[in-house]
Amino acid sequence: MKPANTALITGASGGIGLELAKIAASKNINLVLVARNKVKLDQLRKELKEKYQINVWVFAHDLSNPDTLPELVEEIDNLALEITILINNAGIGDYGKYLETSPGKELEMINLNVFALTYLTKIYYRRMMHAGNGKIMNLSSIAGFMPGPYMSVYYATKAYVLSLTEALSAEAKGTGVTLTALCPGPTESNFFANASVNDQSAIKLFLSIPKAEVVARYGFNAMMKGRTVAIHGIKNKITIFLVNFIPRKMVTLIIKWYQSKWKN
Repeated sequence: MKPANTALITGASGGIGLELAKIAASKNINLVLVARNKVKLDQLRKELKEKYQINVWVFAHDLSNPDTLPELVEEIDNLALEITILINNAGIGDYGKYLETSPGKELEMINLNVFALTYLTKIYYRRMMHAGNGKIMNLSSIAGFMPGPYMSVYYATKAYVLSLTEALSAEAKGTGVTLTALCPGPTESNFFANASVNDQSAIKLFLSIPKAEVVARYGFNAMMKGRTVAIHGIKNKITIFLVNFIPRKMVTLIIKWYQSKWKN
């Protein structure tokens, strides 16, 4: 029997995105996988096709370049596929004082975390609404609930993702289309290394770091159930609960103290 669904997953070559691709494949879902690293994508395509006998298409694009987004959509359209699941997983961070971080990397971050996610959501949300069914999951973070000194732009992008997803979820209520914001805390992946956090001992001291596969499975299940906000982990849930009651100025100072322990 042919798979009934096709999922488009960005940032699929590693971390949570890679694990989401594996989980979707195990559910007999066809895959369209996007990331910058074509070698890793080709390897993943071969692995998933052989193991699960599904169709897998891969596209190597740097989604932080806005010009590639229409190209990607056109390439997918040329395959005559109906995307029934969209997972906007691709994202990057950066660490350091705002006056010392790279404007170029921050623009790249905004383009990827915000613009690319918004663009792909707009395209496929509209199509899903027309079809009367579909699921979208956007990768936010517990960072989306609070300001983040020393990662100010990253935290701001995740707040945008959370707010957008909640708003669209409300608009889509009763239509057959659902939107989910997955909000993990620190997760075992290359994220912190890519964000220029070279010493992660302070992170691991205060938080147990879950594996990407655990977070991905939690998020996938939440998406399939149509949950709007999915906060992974009891410690993260408690953190967000407390954030709602502690004065925001104090929350900001606590985050500043904690993240000042991370060595750049």
